[in-house]
Amino acid sequence: MFADNLFKGLTTLKDFRAKRCSSYDRTGRNADYVVVKPGKRHVMADIRHAGCITHIWVTHSSRDTLYRRKVVLRMWWDGEKTPSVETPLGDFFGVGHARQAAYSSFPFTMTCNPGGRGAMNCWFNMPFRKSARIEIENEADEDLVFYYYVDYEEHAAIADDVAHFHAQWRRENPCDGWKEKWHSPEWKRREKTKAGAVTDWKHSYLILAAKGRGHYVGCNLSVHNLYASWWGEGDDAIYVDGEKWPPALHGTGTEDYFCHAYGMEDQCDLFAGTSLFNRKHTLWEGKWTVYRYHILDPVPFTREIRVTIEHGEGNSRSDDYASTAYWYQMEPHAKFPKLPAVAKRLPRPDDNIGYVPFRTK
Repeated sequence: MFADNLFKGLTTLKDFRAKRCSSYDRTGRNADYVVVKPGKRHVMADIRHAGCITHIWVTHSSRDTLYRRKVVLRMWWDGEKTPSVETPLGDFFGVGHARQAAYSSFPFTMTCNPGGRGAMNCWFNMPFRKSARIEIENEADEDLVFYYYVDYEEHAAIADDVAHFHAQWRRENPCDGWKEKWHSPEWKRREKTKAGAVTDWKHSYLILAAKGRGHYVGCNLSVHNLYASWWGEGDDAIYVDGEKWPPALHGTGTEDYFCHAYGMEDQCDLFAGTSLFNRKHTLWEGKWTVYRYHILDPVPFTREIRVTIEHGEGNSRSDDYASTAYWYQMEPHAKFPKLPAVAKRLPRPDDNIGYVPFRTK
């Protein structure tokens, strides 16, 4: 049904005008990029009529190797004062840890050449009734060389029941686990009673907290495993409109929510997979990014939603978690938490792991 509808849409005549904002060289030469200085912003699109963004393509380079976490992408719809999208550049397009990695999904793709550079694409629809503004801010220490397309449709009007696109980044570094705190009273109590149970959302990792009416359409989750061994087994739980535990949407483990099993596979599918797979791992150590997009199965909410996942079984682990959540809702949206400063967004060094909980003879 999905593919049938997708291709049937191509046979229907269109009543919009296709337009684009891009970084092309206005002189007619081939310097088709902008240079964004450290601490400066660049407006990629400033559209003043009804429409819908349908595709964003970017490619970029910088001598600052961590710029994908230092550069911030923001979007505003219809003159709102606070952005509906605010995320680090790389995380928005589906790969965390300031990395570039080749992968393909339905709403996002990324390419990566041997030099570590490539393109990022987004196909989420982003409608607006009066205006749209998209900008990047370079908080890196070096110039950012930035190429981009913002493809959009110009419409006479957008229907009243059409919601706005939102994306928000969060991080907990590290998560507040209990198992690696070997001498804490909480660890002793839980080990003694085997009481690793979670019966509310308060101690789980929070992917999204939103208020209003809309629907959640997915996330990516970047994990830096700080303690070796398998970092999964944390149950997902989505609380809709004030639900108490257990919510109607309660899962069975991290890899299960991201549509894999017995660990994450080196595989990228349309709606779920691993966009950053540590192919050198021996005990699931290192950095990972996984994704799950609810394109065919969005989660509606009428008042509020909380999307959570345990960090390890029963919130036992204290790994570095970061995520980008995607959703649509009617405005106004709740004000986002303040985006962490650059120092708080940076990935840990690759060899930065904590106490490894194994016993050797």
